[in-house]
Amino acid sequence: MQENGTEVTAAGIARLAGVGRAAVSNWRRRHADFPRPVGGTETSPSFALAEVEAWLRAQGKLAEVPLRERVWQQVAGHPQGPVTALVHVGCALLLLHDRPPVWLELTAGSDERLAELLPGPLDQVLTPRFGVIRKRAVATPDTAQLRPSAPLLRAAGDLAAELGARKAYEFLLGRHLDANPRQYTLTPAGLAGLMADLAGPAAAVLDPACGTGALLRAAAAAQDTRGTGDQHLYGQDSAPELAALTALRLALHTRAAVRTAAADTLREDAYGSLRADVVLCHPPFNERNWGHDELAYDPRWEYGFPARTESELAWVQHALARLREGGVAVLLMPPAAASRRSGRRIRADLLRRGALRAVIALPPGAAAPHNLPLHLWVLRRPAVTDRPAQPEVLLADTGACAADSRGGLDWQAVRTAVLDAWRPFDRTGTGPEQPGVSRSVPVIELLDDDVDLAPARHLPPPAAGGAERLGDVRDRLGETLRLAGSLTPPPADPRPPARWPLTTIGELARGGALQLRTGGSGGHARGPVLTDHDVLAGTGPSGTAPAAPPAEGEEEPVLTEPGDVVVPVLGGGSVARVVDGAGAGAALGRNLVLLRPDPAALDPWFLAGFLRGTAGNRRASSYASTATRLDVRRLRLPRLPLDQQRTYGERFRALADFEEALRLAGHLGDQLVRGMYDGLTDGTVEPG
Repeated sequence: MQENGTEVTAAGIARLAGVGRAAVSNWRRRHADFPRPVGGTETSPSFALAEVEAWLRAQGKLAEVPLRERVWQQVAGHPQGPVTALVHVGCALLLLHDRPPVWLELTAGSDERLAELLPGPLDQVLTPRFGVIRKRAVATPDTAQLRPSAPLLRAAGDLAAELGARKAYEFLLGRHLDANPRQYTLTPAGLAGLMADLAGPAAAVLDPACGTGALLRAAAAAQDTRGTGDQHLYGQDSAPELAALTALRLALHTRAAVRTAAADTLREDAYGSLRADVVLCHPPFNERNWGHDELAYDPRWEYGFPARTESELAWVQHALARLREGGVAVLLMPPAAASRRSGRRIRADLLRRGALRAVIALPPGAAAPHNLPLHLWVLRRPAVTDRPAQPEVLLADTGACAADSRGGLDWQAVRTAVLDAWRPFDRTGTGPEQPGVSRSVPVIELLDDDVDLAPARHLPPPAAGGAERLGDVRDRLGETLRLAGSLTPPPADPRPPARWPLTTIGELARGGALQLRTGGSGGHARGPVLTDHDVLAGTGPSGTAPAAPPAEGEEEPVLTEPGDVVVPVLGGGSVARVVDGAGAGAALGRNLVLLRPDPAALDPWFLAGFLRGTAGNRRASSYASTATRLDVRRLRLPRLPLDQQRTYGERFRALADFEEALRLAGHLGDQLVRGMYDGLTDGTVEPG
């Protein structure tokens, strides 16, 4: 009866059986003995997992489902909800991790016995790991709460035996976060690691808006790497479920002392007496109801009382208030916080008293909201003996590190650019100027009427290189134009259209003359990803594969080889590109089709050239929606002997070289014009 408490949706049934949702709907209509709904709604019913599995098994429709998928279905269909299920699973896995013999003894009996005996051992593990503080996030569940979870906990223990307790919990928690993307604001691992690097080593770390614990995990990982001794991690979040999940996640990842609290940080600070070495924070943005009216006389507002529209500056001052003297805070901030007029007095006081050390602009896409170039603020709590003001502040802009939106950010490039600017500045209080990237700005220069800290307003433009650099660009442009002139196709003699026998790509694929493969997200290849934008622009692979672990049963990425022909399927253009040695080995990205011709049957340049014909492209395109999509299988090309194909292929290759020369000439021409404008306006180039 307890297992029947776990429910599963139609989508979950489809995953269990390895079919589409339409098949599940058909089963419900055609089979009178299909299990009846036990919950949900009329349009989205849920079913008892045990009954569904029994029916699928009897019908021979139950696929060989991986253990991790079965456990996830139990979490998702838990009668008390997936969050409660994850908390119970985390507690059990922590017991298994810390005291495996106790877990083995408890699971030797029935589910009823497990639920009856589990609270005592859990409390013996949870209290030492999480302490006894006001509003502790993880309370020991009692027997009544554990009864519906007993089958799930037993299955989670089996999964931990297969993956390890830490990886098992990460998998289940990751699936929950992926299934509810709008419910949680996540901090990407690359960003969390960068913030921990900026803060440096710390024995006591606080995240007052801990969310799912990414920043505290990064701090713990950095401490483990440095091997610098014991660490205490403190977290607080207004959402009790997040505070609990973060505590369990951290406890499974590190031996550091973990303390998390569930309460509104600005209104009910759980760590009023704490003086941390480091504060890392990704606060909520643009909150109006942050406590402005009731917190007017709060002692944390040392730098000024934040306006109702400046919740982020309240978080900044809270972070400074929880630091020891000399402690460092790193906060993720919206770009508007650096320039809104309502916050200029607080920004000015942060500068005058030496609390603000750096403002670093990140590329768009670093974190939600992904369309904004978010900022990192690095702050330091001034010591009583410090001078009244810090002479300079580091302003940096890493916008040039942005990658193609389909490939995500190159976090290694962002990290290198930020730390190369920050580390010299952190040591000496000043740093060399890098046009367009970073500059240490005197505080007095920022204390004007606006106190605008946006880095782009204070950085010199990227250097064009002066007259010498412009001379090099001009010489390269001349050489490229001469090359383009030599590659210009000869005059064409008019002749009537040819009447060749035609075939299609689909027919060639069925006959074995070529292989046809479709691109994905790059899978989990470690190398670069060739995107459709790369093919259209004629550039090298610029995408990156996702950092998440591969899903069960996920296909291997398609890797390009020399002689492959790559075709974009969106946009309605006529583009086909032959992969050369430099582009080989990249994973094939989304919206690309790869054609791998048999050299004994097809010449790749002949194939690519005829695929670029405009008329054939129109016939093979679909115009049923706003986005034109190309059906590559319908593209036609003539049936010609291989020697005649190679004659055409040589001509198509020459056209491709001419096209590349024109593209390079256009790029160099733009660079020369832009450099001349910049040089004339900043005085590095004489007008005469």
